[in-house]
Amino acid sequence: MKKIIILFTLLTAFAACRNRDQNLTADVEIPVTVKELRPRSIEEYVNTTGTAVPRGEIELKSKIAAAYFLEKNPQTGRLWQLGDRIKAGALIARLEDEEYVNSVQLETNQLNMELMESELRKQESLYEKGGVTLRELKTAGINYENSKTTVINSRLQLQKTKIVAPIDGVIVDLPYYTQGTEIASGLTIARIMDYRTMFMDVRLPEKYIAVIRPGQMVKLTNYTIPEDTIIGSITQLSPAIDADTRTFRGTIHIDNNEYTLRPGMFVNADIITQRKDSVIVIPKNIILSRQKGKTVFIVDRGVATERIVETGLENITEIEIIRGISINERVVTGGFETLSNRSKVKIII
Repeated sequence: MKKIIILFTLLTAFAACRNRDQNLTADVEIPVTVKELRPRSIEEYVNTTGTAVPRGEIELKSKIAAAYFLEKNPQTGRLWQLGDRIKAGALIARLEDEEYVNSVQLETNQLNMELMESELRKQESLYEKGGVTLRELKTAGINYENSKTTVINSRLQLQKTKIVAPIDGVIVDLPYYTQGTEIASGLTIARIMDYRTMFMDVRLPEKYIAVIRPGQMVKLTNYTIPEDTIIGSITQLSPAIDADTRTFRGTIHIDNNEYTLRPGMFVNADIITQRKDSVIVIPKNIILSRQKGKTVFIVDRGVATERIVETGLENITEIEIIRGISINERVVTGGFETLSNRSKVKIII
């Protein structure tokens, strides 16, 4: 009889302990992080990559053999250097050769042109009075035009002694020559690039040919400038699919006003195909796939409730919620992996 009483006592104690443990377990608050839902925008995009190229590039070479003199940058007061920005018409270097300049005979040719012009005016006056024939007048006109052409050619020859920037841009190559040294014809003096506007050729998967259109905005980044996003746009799209790669060609115009991108940079491009404003957007990775559908956890008064949701636009990191949760509710963004419906939770920062 005593054994039965002892056994009963032990069983009762065990049951009581078990109930206490269950109650303790039931009262455990699972730590979670939450995010209060506010209206936001979301963009759906197609990602691609490519190499940025400048709008314009020109290499300036010496056209005569002469003594080389590098000029000063008027903005800095020092000799031109790599990386200097330059305006069209700016003088980069002089090529001095007195014998060459004398052979051009610009002044002599100008004086001859003035004489031919004076003779033409004289013949025109005489022709009006019947003093010369039409043939004589035309001969005077031909002589004047020939002299004018000679002067133009002389000026063009003298322009070879000055290396002038033909475009706005940045000096990207400037070979060093000692001031006053004799250089040969055909040597590179400078190379200028205009990359305030840039372009990028891309190859896009065939499946996107119906969703990518000219005029769509493009956001561009490079790993060397992670804090900056440069804006561009789709300008051209090929209607033909490459049979080998199953891709089609596109061109992106890049507004590089601050010279943030550099020529030859490898660029990551997100082509914006759709955008919605003032919608509910949540991190894509907090959505759970259940048999009943996609779900998330909402916290209210310390309890996590599982909600079935319907989704809309999405990108790599975010997704739009069309139905299932509302603005101002708090969605669980961390710790949701161990939750079940109606779990007690503790919000942590």
